[in-house]
Amino acid sequence: MTDFEKALKIGRTPNIVKLFPNSKALLVSGKFIDLAMQKKGRAICMAANGRSQAVIRGALQAAQRAGSVLIIEIARSEGGANAYCAVNFWNMARQVDAVCNELNITIPVAVHADHYGIKKMSDVEPAKIEIPSIFDMGITSIAVDASHMTDDKNLLASIDIIKNVVPKWAGLETEVGEIKGKDGLSTVDEALFLIQGLNAHEIFPNWIALNNGTTHGIESSGQGIQVDLTADIHKALEKYKTSGAQHGTSGNSSDRLREIAQKTRTTKANVATALQMISWGLEVNDFGNAILDNGNFIKVKNEGVTEELWAEMTSYAEKQGWKGGNFKKLNLPFENKILGQPKAVRERMAKRVEDFVYNMLVNVFNAQDTASIAIEEILKAGSYDPGPKADRIENLDDWTQEKIVERARSIISNESPEGDFDD
Repeated sequence: MTDFEKALKIGRTPNIVKLFPNSKALLVSGKFIDLAMQKKGRAICMAANGRSQAVIRGALQAAQRAGSVLIIEIARSEGGANAYCAVNFWNMARQVDAVCNELNITIPVAVHADHYGIKKMSDVEPAKIEIPSIFDMGITSIAVDASHMTDDKNLLASIDIIKNVVPKWAGLETEVGEIKGKDGLSTVDEALFLIQGLNAHEIFPNWIALNNGTTHGIESSGQGIQVDLTADIHKALEKYKTSGAQHGTSGNSSDRLREIAQKTRTTKANVATALQMISWGLEVNDFGNAILDNGNFIKVKNEGVTEELWAEMTSYAEKQGWKGGNFKKLNLPFENKILGQPKAVRERMAKRVEDFVYNMLVNVFNAQDTASIAIEEILKAGSYDPGPKADRIENLDDWTQEKIVERARSIISNESPEGDFDD
């Protein structure tokens, strides 16, 4: 029996085993992904945003080719109850599992619910109903994102949700400082407050996402990712063993992303908009940002979707008043039409994604050959759960609700602008 076959028997999470009892897809907790990148060192796993079937296929093919672990994810704004993508929290695992079995994918893959946003305290109770439903449907990792609220409410909401409805075996991401580009940058104080408070309640996140100068979407901020700020925050969190999650990579050059891999404790990087644009056949620069001509996207002939379908998509967007980043809303109304194209067209869409993702995994993120490391860790654990990432350091008595509210008053933070900054 090969190591992969041994890992398949013990490494798949309980919900995955129940849903897909006869599957040969190694869908695992995000904990093992984080662990593999740490073991390799200075390596980052791509969290490929699976907005469409073409992206999911291409990313899985690239990771298989590179021998890299992979995260396939969708954010709540993209795939939640008010989705703008056909791929969602409730069908993503089924799509990933099916593609893995079809293409004989033998790398460990985590299925991640990204940016499960909690924007006000009244969102907490509904979340405690909905989150179990997405784990029932195959999610193996989650980002509980209450960063839209003040620091005390972020911590209190995170504690309530994670302790009550997130399985202990699941990969876990938390966030401080809402992602808003160069404004409202996260601080060491904010990050420490969140991670220390979680630690006191025996919650040990795999990842923390920061506002470190990046944005979501096709436009990069004036500064881009602030590597030194990220490194400073990660160093302050070192004893809590929390890795970094880098959001908004599409707006940053490969050199900047290599620097993040080499100088920080980042082990997860989200790539979303770039993969969407590449799959459609749009012209992009070397790091995946769509190139515009007088505000219009440039379609590469005989790449991505057919010219006829692209004309239909752009006409539809114009009627809806969608421009630039809002082209993301085309995913839902056009997924079935995209899937209805000839096989050769569907394959070239996935291949374009595959080539881009492969290059990033191997030449930017240093993620190649991490699949075997993750499998080794599964076999070492003898389980689908490697256990908690850290030990409790903080005293629970210092982190009661009253003391959390009191402590939050002294946190040094940067004022964030108003606006809608969803993915």
